Amino acid sequence: MSSRLRIGVALDGAGWHPAAWREPSSRPAELFSPDYWVDLVRIAEEGLLDFATIEDSLALQSSERSGPDDRTDEVRGRLDALLIAARVSPATSHIGLIPTVTTTHTEPFHVSKAVATLDYTSEGRAGWQVKVSGRADEAAHFGRREHPGTEVSWGDPAFDVLVAELFDEAADAVEVVRRLWDSWEDDAEIRDVATDRFLDADKVHEIDFEGRWFSVRGPSITPRPPQGQPVVAALAHAEVPYRLAARAADVVFVTPTDAAHARAILDDVGAAATAVSREGSPLQVFADIVVFLDERDGESAADRLRRLDAVGRPLTSDARIFTGSASELADVIAEFGALGYDGVRLRPGVLTDDLPRIAGDLGAELRARGLFHDAYEADTLRGLLGLPENIPSRYAAV
Repeated sequence: MSSRLRIGVALDGAGWHPAAWREPSSRPAELFSPDYWVDLVRIAEEGLLDFATIEDSLALQSSERSGPDDRTDEVRGRLDALLIAARVSPATSHIGLIPTVTTTHTEPFHVSKAVATLDYTSEGRAGWQVKVSGRADEAAHFGRREHPGTEVSWGDPAFDVLVAELFDEAADAVEVVRRLWDSWEDDAEIRDVATDRFLDADKVHEIDFEGRWFSVRGPSITPRPPQGQPVVAALAHAEVPYRLAARAADVVFVTPTDAAHARAILDDVGAAATAVSREGSPLQVFADIVVFLDERDGESAADRLRRLDAVGRPLTSDARIFTGSASELADVIAEFGALGYDGVRLRPGVLTDDLPRIAGDLGAELRARGLFHDAYEADTLRGLLGLPENIPSRYAAV
């Protein structure tokens, strides 16, 4: 692989530590304002980061894995990630935008046209992080499907069945979305006043998808996105979500804790790709890291984390938690690159403190090592990630 690594950032609330909103630099009164999100993504773009993901779900944040909690000392509530990305897109010009959209209680037709629209407003920088919902409280918001309830939990065979179904449904949802993106050929719009023809109807296609969860005729009502196929990403921790990523995604975010675990995950992702007979470009693998960076001539990241842990709920994470200098984090990232990872997605512990240090100190350190670019070299997210571009519609005549 190329020595050039891709670096993304994951944005969520005030940061990934539950007490991040308490920090003097944080802007808790602005979490639901557009300027807050525009400022964050602009910082990431100034640091030449390849993409920003935006977290979302269909339930309030919770300290519990399987349901709501009753805490009032942490950030609760969020704006819609895809709409945030749509607001941010005209205020930026290069960075990729990957909002999270849940598949479990949404219709793929709506997701298709929304992400396609984001690709238009960003001029080819859109992506979509696929997410499933297994929580009973989320299902209760909609009331359209049965849920086994809170008595079913991790390790229960019924829960395993539920998880398998949710991820199979998600794979079908992505397939429908991708077909809808292809349902208009690139040159379907003629826009010829002289001949009174805006559209070539022969180049707009029904997709006729029939599956267990969806029956979608199509076509989309939105012309083919500028990228043709916006980037699809997924977060995965185990075999079932690895298979979803291998079946449906371009990029998978994984959570290795050390080098040995990182190697094992690459093997597992490769096995998943083989199991589903993946075709086309290889699945790109990014390591997630929760990041607290040292302040220059100030508080160390380790001390800051201990202080934050002491004022509220201590941070726990599915991903590795890093504290230290930009140079030490660059060592970790370089190790992932040497193992074969395509890049990393960094989760800032406190967005207003750690994101500027990632964009500034870490970016400079990686560039000094020849591991990161010194300018954006593509206009689309697919181009930034090194994914194939100019993919023809599957329905176009050969």
